[in-house]
Amino acid sequence: MLLSISSSTSPATDLGYLLHKHPEGVRAVDLAFGTATVFFPEASKERCTAALLVEVDPIGLVRRGRGARAFALAEYVNDRPYAASSFLSVAISKAFGTAMSGRSSERQELAGTPISLEAHLPVVPARGGAELLRKLFEPLGYEVAATPIALDDRFPAWGESRYLDVRLSVTTRLRDLLGQLYVLLPVLDDDKHYWVAEDEIEKLLARGGEWLAAHPERELITKRYLRHRTRLTREALARLLEDDQPDVAEPEADREEEDVERRISLREQRLGSVLAALRASGARRVLDLGCGGGVLLQSLLKEGSFEEIVGVDVSTGALAFAARRMRLDQMAPRQRERVRLLQGALTYRDRRLAGYDAAVLMEVIEHLDPERLPAMETAIFGDAAPGTVIVTTPNVEYNARFEGMPAGALRHRDHRFEWTRAEFRSWASDVAERNGYTVRFLPVGEEDAEVGSPTQLAVFAK
Repeated sequence: MLLSISSSTSPATDLGYLLHKHPEGVRAVDLAFGTATVFFPEASKERCTAALLVEVDPIGLVRRGRGARAFALAEYVNDRPYAASSFLSVAISKAFGTAMSGRSSERQELAGTPISLEAHLPVVPARGGAELLRKLFEPLGYEVAATPIALDDRFPAWGESRYLDVRLSVTTRLRDLLGQLYVLLPVLDDDKHYWVAEDEIEKLLARGGEWLAAHPERELITKRYLRHRTRLTREALARLLEDDQPDVAEPEADREEEDVERRISLREQRLGSVLAALRASGARRVLDLGCGGGVLLQSLLKEGSFEEIVGVDVSTGALAFAARRMRLDQMAPRQRERVRLLQGALTYRDRRLAGYDAAVLMEVIEHLDPERLPAMETAIFGDAAPGTVIVTTPNVEYNARFEGMPAGALRHRDHRFEWTRAEFRSWASDVAERNGYTVRFLPVGEEDAEVGSPTQLAVFAK
């Protein structure tokens, strides 16, 4: 079986640093079931490709793993030496273990940088076909190309096999690509070559902890990865979703932020500014991305001009709170039809979010780690691509005007950053240019001659 990984981010030969393999060398790794060999078919500044060739010894595997017994042809003659499966996952972890961990002794900054990558797998067993392949990889930001492989080219009438020739293109960290292949290849195959026990949960959490909880197909992925073992699946899902539950300290932190801003009625001014921008855009179908407890959703519902309103949040707890706030269970049927709540992460492509007139990210981006902002940009501005995007975020320069706020403190304990006006304008202008938008900036709250307004607002328009 073969996996090739190509980079086109110049200098592309940096792929060798990330994989801890020299492009001019050939490296072989012994496996319990055969041999994995790493080599580079091409290596230039423009494009570099690393290939992982896995040779499975089916006879040796049966004899070592199951002992002497009556000959069974199916155990020796099968697709395992050729099809990308759990054998390839093990080979990835053995040959590229350091790269999967995200460590690089020489180029650590590079290891944390998203680069342009393409993975090619000539033979992928897909129980669920190309449709399942897309459901697994597209939410993670991949461009997916899948060509069905015929049962026999000489007999077209026999139709297609369950195998696909797959190419996956993405801009991400190499560690993410390797970890996602490690988890999802056995899921596509819906099989594993070894016994699954409790330690498989730890492997799943180690490789999927950053993305699996928010994946739309997380239950299917977990179930198949753990070979449909119900107890293990339940335990893994429970552990995955621990971080998805609302933090008991978060309401207190929200109150702290509100206490800071209450004296100037900033929340009401922010809501008013966002609603005014939405009205001016003429939007009828609106996304509230990172909707939290539903403050904006409640305001949107009061205006009949918004025909479809969708709230999206990674936290199921926050969505439940939003539903209670809006009293969805008591809402009249016609009003209830206007609103939907979706669980999802803003850093992953989500087809459900495409085609809307407008999207709002109200006090959301500052809750993301800075290195995740490019993924959010790709998912929202690139893939969902609403006609209008409205973004609000704190102006850190104004914090000095809040009475009793310690110097250098942020308004909310979960904020990963707060930007100056120049930083926000620079980021927003770059996003607009990269994705075909124009952008204009509006103050929210009373402007101070020296430090500006307390909240910054950007309106992106296609």
